[in-house]
Amino acid sequence: MKHDTEIRDEHPQPQSLLSDHQDVSENRVTKVWEDAWQALDGLPDTGGVNIAHETVVRHAQSGRRNQLALRCLDRNGHIEDFSYARLDQRSNRFANLLCHLGVAPGERVFCVLGRVPDLFVAALGCWKNRSVFCALFAAFGPEPLRTRLEIGQARVLVTTAQIYQRKIASQRDQLPGLDFVLITGDDTPPEGTLSLNTLMDDANDCFTIEPTDAQEIALIHFTSGTTGRPKGALHAHAAVVAHRSTAQLALDLQPGDVYWCTADPGWVTGISYGLIAPLALGACIILDEGDFDVQRWYRVLQDQGVNVWYTAPTALRMMMKYGIEVARGYDLTALRFIASVGEPLHKEAVVWSEAAFGRVVHDTWWQTETGAIMIANYRGLKLRPGSMGQPLPGIEAALFQLGPEGGLQPVQAANARGQLALRSGWPSQFRGYINEDARYHACFAGDWYLSGDLARRDDAGYYWFIGRADDVIKSAGHLIGPFEVEQTLMAHPAVLEAGVVGMPDPIVGETVKAFVVLKPGFMLDSTLNRELMAHARKHLGPAVAPRAIEARDDLPKTRSGKIMRRVLRARELGLPEGDVSTILSGPLDSDSN
Repeated sequence: MKHDTEIRDEHPQPQSLLSDHQDVSENRVTKVWEDAWQALDGLPDTGGVNIAHETVVRHAQSGRRNQLALRCLDRNGHIEDFSYARLDQRSNRFANLLCHLGVAPGERVFCVLGRVPDLFVAALGCWKNRSVFCALFAAFGPEPLRTRLEIGQARVLVTTAQIYQRKIASQRDQLPGLDFVLITGDDTPPEGTLSLNTLMDDANDCFTIEPTDAQEIALIHFTSGTTGRPKGALHAHAAVVAHRSTAQLALDLQPGDVYWCTADPGWVTGISYGLIAPLALGACIILDEGDFDVQRWYRVLQDQGVNVWYTAPTALRMMMKYGIEVARGYDLTALRFIASVGEPLHKEAVVWSEAAFGRVVHDTWWQTETGAIMIANYRGLKLRPGSMGQPLPGIEAALFQLGPEGGLQPVQAANARGQLALRSGWPSQFRGYINEDARYHACFAGDWYLSGDLARRDDAGYYWFIGRADDVIKSAGHLIGPFEVEQTLMAHPAVLEAGVVGMPDPIVGETVKAFVVLKPGFMLDSTLNRELMAHARKHLGPAVAPRAIEARDDLPKTRSGKIMRRVLRARELGLPEGDVSTILSGPLDSDSN
């Protein structure tokens, strides 16, 4: 392989945690997080940590109280603004509402809503009451919703009348612990539910947060496995420490910035970096209720003067599909920093973004279980397009392989491959899976959290994603990472997206098959098929290149943009698909009901 290309981001690095990045040791890691803890305000008198205090209350009680905290754009273009003071008062009302209903600290409050302000108010009010908050995708069907409400032991649900009647009402008798359903908007509440607006109108807008231990559980984020029921990962109030510091470093987010995170709140990014991190830093959040539309997205970036934009590679590929001239038709000079999340970012998107926006896209890697960004191409690094970047300060990463006697052994050699692991101890590390202790403990080997992702580390300390451990293709003694093949295919001018899986073969074990989505104007005829095959063999070699290529209109992806390779393989072989509740219904999810 050629040496990894470098791009230098010449913008100055904000002074935050960079000084402690080199030569990570236990003392340096400790110092990084000690400094990050000191940057928090802490609850008055008790010194505890509560997410709502760090994100809203302390700003509302300071000179930032009248600063814009949240700008909400509805589907029809109407704008509703929330200052930090207004957001504080509204969430106080929700906290008092929970108290009135008898909802105690530690009990679970769920939201099934789109990107609307009521979700933000409910989350902040829930944390003020020291209850546990969970947001679910509004696009989930009835069964995925019921399963998660059941696993999470939901006592309160905030949703719309339409969602309740279509997806919840018929299953309400299977959720005996669900005592209260609060209906947003002006619709008449269906039988067995309550009007959120009425309850909020009757609630007091003053509330004092009780002492909160930083290790108290504050959040549930659900993540799906290849089989079985979804896992409910538990996160503590302490996670705000990592949300704040990593957003400052990995996203270059600063107080007063106009910030747009396109992730749905039903995904961990939509809460960690769509809500908590920007408010903790005193930024202004743009919350767009509308579905993906390339012209709408460019207008949001331009008209709202977005400074920092956090989005998914899937969205960037959709924008690439419409061409660079569309981007150049908008004034995007306010845009200072772009980052991506959800799946690996291929090199071509980085190069394209520099031409389209005048800014490169900085990839970030993390998981639901890590709670915050762990590895990134953050500002100040020489950006290597296609890489995950380097571990953030305070994060110690390593690669492990199975040793000859079955135990895990660290991988030291440059460019060798192994399972990516992180040394435990960062503040946003998940605290367990709901009622699944064995599943939780299986994620660790001693002090190391095992991510399940395979990667390589180059001679400069950059990590490169290979694939999930269970996605790796074993062919004639070769271990083939699907992402490497997919990235090579997407480098061809005809290919928009690619998904690669292993197909059973009696001789070599598995052969590589690729599924591609072509750009407009291309058809996978015999000529293009031969051209793609030759392109792959030239860059990958015959042992790694796909043996077969098939065109598809779209690929199965999660709502965070990850290609569901196991679903591709299962459909091809007629096998059970496992949990597909997070699958996209189209190119980008548009079902908000």
